[in-house]
Amino acid sequence: MIEGPVHPYFGSNAGCWRLYGEILEREYSDPRYMKVHRLTVDAYAAQHPGKNEPRSAQSVNVHLMALYLVFERGMSYEFATKALGKAVERKKHQFRWLPPPQRLGSITVLDVVRSPTPDEHERIVKAWANDVWIAWQSHWDEIERLANDVI
Repeated sequence: MIEGPVHPYFGSNAGCWRLYGEILEREYSDPRYMKVHRLTVDAYAAQHPGKNEPRSAQSVNVHLMALYLVFERGMSYEFATKALGKAVERKKHQFRWLPPPQRLGSITVLDVVRSPTPDEHERIVKAWANDVWIAWQSHWDEIERLANDVI
């Protein structure tokens, strides 16, 4: 087991958190990788929902909302980011805990960190985010309602 820091309310271990940090470092340092940053953040947050507490509930709801807007409504990443901000602003402390699905997807940060090129990174991140979105399908109606309140 890897020792080290973890996120205060995401449900990840130190090794997973470190790999996510490597992905973020890659994205922030190279615009070719940054193109899918919105999906990277949303996929990781929704795949690591944490426990039933207000910050985790808000995180899961808004990151799933961003995935909904991108995958179901065909909105741009920029639009999803603005909507996410509106949702947090309008719904503060009113997000319901969504019990996580048993499986949160089969693609992980390990798959993403292994991507050797910007094009492969983009392909894997899109697949990862879609995989996580599909895993949460039992809550799609609630996420759609949340999104419709802010768009």
